[in-house]
Amino acid sequence: MSSSQHPVALRLERQVGGATKLLATVMCLPLVDGIFPALVLAGELDDPIGILQVGLLVFGGSATVAVILAEMDGTPREQARTVLAVGTGLVAIAAVEAAFAPTIASALDLVIFERFAALVMAAIAAKTASARIGEYLPGPSVIVGLGLVASLDPGGFELVLVPDYGLVLRAVAAAGSGVAFALAVALTAPYLREVVHIDRFRFGSAVALGLLPLSIVNLAPDNAPLAVLVVTGLLAYDPGPPDAAVESGGTDDAPAEPQTVATDGSGDDEDSGIDFPASEDEREPWL
Repeated sequence: MSSSQHPVALRLERQVGGATKLLATVMCLPLVDGIFPALVLAGELDDPIGILQVGLLVFGGSATVAVILAEMDGTPREQARTVLAVGTGLVAIAAVEAAFAPTIASALDLVIFERFAALVMAAIAAKTASARIGEYLPGPSVIVGLGLVASLDPGGFELVLVPDYGLVLRAVAAAGSGVAFALAVALTAPYLREVVHIDRFRFGSAVALGLLPLSIVNLAPDNAPLAVLVVTGLLAYDPGPPDAAVESGGTDDAPAEPQTVATDGSGDDEDSGIDFPASEDEREPWL
């Protein structure tokens, strides 16, 4: 049930190897390739819904679920410790990037850059849905780099020495929600491996990711990706067929086998469970 062919996770596994390194790469990759800074600059952390969407879709997405359920070994407590170790660095780096976001934003035309941020999420959604499609698409870092070049406005550059603490807190909240989601998956992994169809969850997450860029450019409701993700979780729940005993109606409901008592005197009296006298002389008199 928990086996997965997640394109992003498989590609990264061939590069880094090891479940712990793979989890760290999957969760921290949005910080490295520019996806998270792009979403911060695009204003996706301005409200609680956006914070939750970024945390669940970017940091705690289907690749994270696939790695925890299909690749990681050990007890739930051991897996939880691994997630917390990765999550600590994740939250710290997210806070640092958010602190530098106002300085970067001062040198960019954010209207143009938002369009490239939407393209990044659309490319990630396509790569998540299909490995074949992902082979023909540029990497997120390439799209972010092109967006920086296209939206560069050096005339407005300003070094912001005092960070926007509200933005930093929202970035920490987004990263923390992704880590909390991964932690919940790790703690319930033995159960989820039996009842979650990972690839079905992957396709639904790809749809939610595809709606995120539409919400960035105001072509879809802001809460549409989160709603799709919730529905995806419900559709991915697949406990499997019931036990054979339940399928057959169980043993309690089975009708009892009728017992046949032989009365034809053909020698089956012993099998009938009734002790008849062997002869007429052995019978007790009535009086």
